[in-house]
Amino acid sequence: MVEVRKREKENIGSLLRRFQERIKKSGDLIAAKESQHFQPRSTKRARREKALQSQKMRAEKDKLRKLGRL
Repeated sequence: MVEVRKREKENIGSLLRRFQERIKKSGDLIAAKESQHFQPRSTKRARREKALQSQKMRAEKDKLRKLGRL
């Protein structure tokens, strides 16, 4: 929970700016947005296929890099 107290002679704009900075640094807002929608875990098969695909793309990029085309 982020808490910001108003300083002497501080206007609302600077108070809000400090509050927003603290929210960003704490990561609470990101966590709240992520937990808003349920996302089921991917299946073992889907994770395996994704890993194989990324491995294949990495090999293709390395091949192109060695040929000087990337």
